[in-house]
Amino acid sequence: MLENKDTHPPGMTAGQKLIRFAVIGVAILGLGTAFGYTAGWLGPQRLTADRIANTFEPGGKNHPGFRRNHAKGICVTGHFESSGAAQALSSAPIFLPGSTTPLVGRLALPGPNPYAPDSSVPIRSFALRFTMPDGQQWRTGMNSMPVFPVATPQSFYEQQIAGAPDPKTGKPDPARIKAFFASHPETANFREWVKTARPSASFATEAYYSLNAFVFINREGARQNVRWRIVPLGEPVAVDAAPEHDQNYLDKDLMQRLSEGPLRWRLIVTVADPGDPSNDATKPWPDSRRQVDAGTILIEKSQAQDYGPCRDINFDPTVLPQGMAISDDPLLPARSAVYATSVDRRTREGLNRPSPSSSAATSEH
Repeated sequence: MLENKDTHPPGMTAGQKLIRFAVIGVAILGLGTAFGYTAGWLGPQRLTADRIANTFEPGGKNHPGFRRNHAKGICVTGHFESSGAAQALSSAPIFLPGSTTPLVGRLALPGPNPYAPDSSVPIRSFALRFTMPDGQQWRTGMNSMPVFPVATPQSFYEQQIAGAPDPKTGKPDPARIKAFFASHPETANFREWVKTARPSASFATEAYYSLNAFVFINREGARQNVRWRIVPLGEPVAVDAAPEHDQNYLDKDLMQRLSEGPLRWRLIVTVADPGDPSNDATKPWPDSRRQVDAGTILIEKSQAQDYGPCRDINFDPTVLPQGMAISDDPLLPARSAVYATSVDRRTREGLNRPSPSSSAATSEH
């Protein structure tokens, strides 16, 4: 059970707390940028990918060539070593015993500002693209919180509207935010998490969660709902270890750690029981659910995103190999549509940029 205790800094007003919820919520809500491309979600006013992407450009302003959300990031490369334990759940080649699969990833900070201070939000993100020997790919975008604020594209859009800056003040309106949360009780788990969330001092010590449910399919055709997370094997670093006046300490910490050797995470697959919700990312599954240690992710190198191999990758979470499928979570197909819109925009804005230097990079839209 989540602890019902307000741990905001002393002196924080109710309005300031609501604004903090809104800013954090809006920042993390785009594992890629937003949700919403299915006709009928908002009645006669169809919610399109363009409309949602526009909410990440308040006043029509953006940073040309950068991602609309998670704009500040760094590329990483490495590989995945399978334990073989997940092959009973999925026929995906990545889970074959003893197999090694190369990966390109991106560690990032939420939000549309590529120059934001690392301490500005407590969430970190980790996107990965695994490429199997036969060319199949698995792409996933994960965030460092265990639950999502909302369950549907319509609710996401409503939160975006509620948290939009007031043109007169340049800040979200606490009254609108309060009204949104009052009408959306499903945000309770996320709001409890936010109360104690603090910016970490390192990408390497965070756990990252898929949040959405997916379906694993084994060689016999049996289907199983799952979620996954990756759990760090490094030692934790206290929050106060982060440099107070360094706005880019996360990248520096990452490079320092990599100079001493690879970073490792365990890929843990959580297996749903009958009745566990597969279409609602606001609801955590019980800790008692079966956990499968699928193998180890090793990160060996990093490179600036301007020229690194992750720059032009669309980390669309619906790109899956055989043995995996999307669930009935309505956020997944919507994410895919808006990711494509966002990638198209930033690609057109950056047509004159040199290609990434790594041969692992490809332009995928």
